[in-house]
Amino acid sequence: MNEATETLQIKLVSGNSNPSLARSISNHLNLPLTKTVCRRFADLEIFVEIQDNVRGEDVFVLQSTSFPANDNLMELLILIDALKRASARRITAVMPYYGYARQDRKVGARTPISAKLVANLIERAGANRIMTLDLHAGQIQGFFDVPTDNLFAAPVMVRDIRDNFELKDICVVSPDVGGVVRARCLAKRIKAPIAICDKRRNCPGTSEIMHVIGNVKSKICILIDDMVDSGGTLVNAANALIEQGAREVLAYTTHGVFSKNASERIRNSKLKSLVVTDSIEPTEEVLSIPNVRVLSIAPLLGEAISRTSREQSVSTLFDSDN
Repeated sequence: MNEATETLQIKLVSGNSNPSLARSISNHLNLPLTKTVCRRFADLEIFVEIQDNVRGEDVFVLQSTSFPANDNLMELLILIDALKRASARRITAVMPYYGYARQDRKVGARTPISAKLVANLIERAGANRIMTLDLHAGQIQGFFDVPTDNLFAAPVMVRDIRDNFELKDICVVSPDVGGVVRARCLAKRIKAPIAICDKRRNCPGTSEIMHVIGNVKSKICILIDDMVDSGGTLVNAANALIEQGAREVLAYTTHGVFSKNASERIRNSKLKSLVVTDSIEPTEEVLSIPNVRVLSIAPLLGEAISRTSREQSVSTLFDSDN
């Protein structure tokens, strides 16, 4: 891969949302990060300066729109605009975590579809391609009129599960009906049965597990979700699974949002472990939780970037035997 990337005109530009992931991707590709100044004025206006020549280059902008979502989104837009005005040949917005993804439809009268608005902003800023990871709602790909790659963290999780567990003892569990497809896809890779938690949400950020569909008795239950926000869904699901006779409960999620009191909730839960990726840079508070572990998605993103730059297939990264 390294020899191939050295013959291509690739530039990696990093925003401030997840510098450690950007460095890991840079190391994986054996390519330096482009020299960039990205700072705030006294009134917190964002100023960007690309200090390397990017004229005619294939540029990948690495920026999650995680907390603070609005600042990181605006930083991404200004980075894209700066690169467009510097005559970059192609600009790919690499967004490991796509903020506003949960606002993908109208939930009531006079409410916005903010995920579509964000897509419009990124596209109008000048992005020619989008690369993201485990979108909360897959249809968001259709909000863009430019090529959009929705990557999956499943291969990274599958390798970790195979390295740490006896597959015959595992049951993959979806914490709600909406995540059944995600759970089924992972279960198929490791040839494990699935179960489903029937979740009823009373208001945003709170949930109550009503039923467990499937046999989980004496099983190592692995909950699969795209993100952990307040932690309530995973904690309630873990409680329900233990009550149904599960031997132990673990969770794998792609995006560690960890809002509100999530850290304390996970720390005191019945989850033996919660595995998240570094799509969002984990805080010191998150890293201090004894039952939380972080997997790096830098090799996955790095390989996807390399294949995109060489006009090779990205979908083969997710073949079931990977």
